[in-house]
Amino acid sequence: MSSTSTDFQDPGAVKDAGVLGTRLIDISQEKFASDVWGRTALLTRGVSDFSDVFSANAVDELISRRGLRTPFLRVAKDGSTLPESSYTSPAGVGATIADQLDDTALWRKFGDGATLVLQALHRTWEPVQSFSTKLSGELGHPVQANAYITPPQNRGFDDHYDVHDVFVLQIEGTKRWIIHEPVHVDPLRSQPWTDRRPDVAEAAQGEAYIDTVLEPGDVLYLPRGWLHAAQAQGKVSIHLTLGIHSWTRHALAEHLTQAALAALCEDPEMRRSLPLGVDGPEGEINAVRERLAAVIMEADTTSLFHRARRGQGRPAPLGPLAQLTAVQGLGPESLVRLRDALEARLEDTRLTTRVGWLDFPEADLSSVRRLLDGEEHSAADLGVELAERLLRAGVLVPVEV
Repeated sequence: MSSTSTDFQDPGAVKDAGVLGTRLIDISQEKFASDVWGRTALLTRGVSDFSDVFSANAVDELISRRGLRTPFLRVAKDGSTLPESSYTSPAGVGATIADQLDDTALWRKFGDGATLVLQALHRTWEPVQSFSTKLSGELGHPVQANAYITPPQNRGFDDHYDVHDVFVLQIEGTKRWIIHEPVHVDPLRSQPWTDRRPDVAEAAQGEAYIDTVLEPGDVLYLPRGWLHAAQAQGKVSIHLTLGIHSWTRHALAEHLTQAALAALCEDPEMRRSLPLGVDGPEGEINAVRERLAAVIMEADTTSLFHRARRGQGRPAPLGPLAQLTAVQGLGPESLVRLRDALEARLEDTRLTTRVGWLDFPEADLSSVRRLLDGEEHSAADLGVELAERLLRAGVLVPVEV
């Protein structure tokens, strides 16, 4: 059977290309990809003003006015994470959920030298969400965002490494960063730094690869596995960390293995019990190995890969009231477009997205393919009935005029 597939990632990132090249690095994207990505640390001075992305005012608003709950914030001091109960409480009548942030308690912890870590800002602060989505679209890897707010002359965490790449964006204040080369190159998620604590501690005593003070507008890129520790200087330091959760060959191997094992479930010989009285499986292993290798060679993990990729992110925000207004007012001249960050993919007659899947008759497929370009389309261009169906499904959104 023939197959028509169209990959699609965040049209906004494509049309506004340049988050990486214009705001995070001062070398060409080609040079970054060939010489830096996943290989070495990179320090870039004064590359951008990030006040449109995050600020001290944003910190105060998130902590004091947004009703955030754990785990959207954690608190650390002298290398240890403080218990959540020490900075959370109910919020009074009508909001008695016990794990809401207590701004008074947080102020006291902060005043006593603790670092505040606002987590998952790609979900709670729209400018960070937009920035992260664009970067993810350019890199082809999921992106998360945390902010670290550290009092003067304090540090929240000891020397350690992350199991994801990071871009560190200095927002306000200054912070000294000490970077050492990896003790374990390209660690997987299952290989945290705590598994190699003695090696990390020893390496941190050696000569630093980078020892520098980041100022507002500076960006530091670190591949996963690179050791780092940071300490605020004379003022409060705010930096934003964009964590890049890189797809790896190991992840692809996991998907390939899953697909092969699923296929072997349909093989009667593989489901058969081992003979009675067998001391061990030695006599069976070679036969199983040969069959497994053959199935792996035949396995198609494309759909599994894209399903896993869709599950690692969320589509752009959707306003229910604006969406209802668009459906009720839909006419031939109404302008619509594909929702950003939807990871839409057309395979045969099925459109799979982060919000589910839809099957289409052959007559609609040309219109569906057109909307995957991420451009604006009139309802008449797509077909009013099709446009309404996709609006109701949360696949299309109205164009703001």
